[in-house]
Amino acid sequence: MSTTPEFGSLRSEDDHWDIVSSVGYTALLVAGWRALHALSPQPLVRDDYAKLFISASQDPYLAGVLANPGTTDDETAFPRLYGVQTRFFDDFFVSATEAGIRQAVIVAAGLDSRAYRLDWPDGTTVYEIDLPKILEFKAWVLGEQGATPKALRTEVAADLRTGWSRELEAAGFDSESPSAWSVEGILPYLTDEAQNTLFTRISGLSATGSRVAVGALGSRLDREQLDALETNHPGVNMSGDVDFSALTYEPKSDPADWLAAHGWVVEPVRNTLELQARYGLTPPEVDVKIDNFMHSQYITATR
Repeated sequence: MSTTPEFGSLRSEDDHWDIVSSVGYTALLVAGWRALHALSPQPLVRDDYAKLFISASQDPYLAGVLANPGTTDDETAFPRLYGVQTRFFDDFFVSATEAGIRQAVIVAAGLDSRAYRLDWPDGTTVYEIDLPKILEFKAWVLGEQGATPKALRTEVAADLRTGWSRELEAAGFDSESPSAWSVEGILPYLTDEAQNTLFTRISGLSATGSRVAVGALGSRLDREQLDALETNHPGVNMSGDVDFSALTYEPKSDPADWLAAHGWVVEPVRNTLELQARYGLTPPEVDVKIDNFMHSQYITATR
């Protein structure tokens, strides 16, 4: 009999976290994968800030893999796949600003460094929504390095499970002007009700012409299949000792269907493998196996 925890078993309705606990640690972990991807011979993106967060956190697992990065397809699988995800959202924001949008909202911003990495047009404001402890950690690390954002970066300290719309508008967001929203990697950690509430609030704040990008490497996760993959591909290590299945919730409504039913024009949904082909890459066998049980999903839509 499997001893894997039920989905969401380590969660409660009003739980909170910092950068080294619960859902907050997943932001640190993804930053680690971005840092490792930046070390690859031909990275799809280069996030040179990611390694700063790992160093500041003093997390022994991530510090260890950064000090001794692997080079095989198996060892580089998750850094490679998160490189694909990062590139997808980078391209989304570049396209949105080229279309004239000057408000970007990064939902559950975590350790996202796009305000510092991307070349934003003059007059762009980047709003970052996340819990106070996450934003405080990021501001401290980047402040210590003297990093300067390339747009007006505005923090919105709020819990996505509560009424954050008011805080966003109080920070200067204009719901009468088009906006671009990224919902990256957070949906697996929300209940179905919380997910629908999130999209309802985004829709209510989005003027005509607004855009949204939604995606995650794993929209679902089968822990037993992950364990089997790590047995057959011993170089793969997704998360150290973290059990993602105990932090996520299933099942949920399909976000593409929800958006299409609520006034958004949804482009064809893509997975990681299709994005790799789009970027001129041939996914190795291990990437195909990972996608078979993680069910990656990447969505773009226009209001």
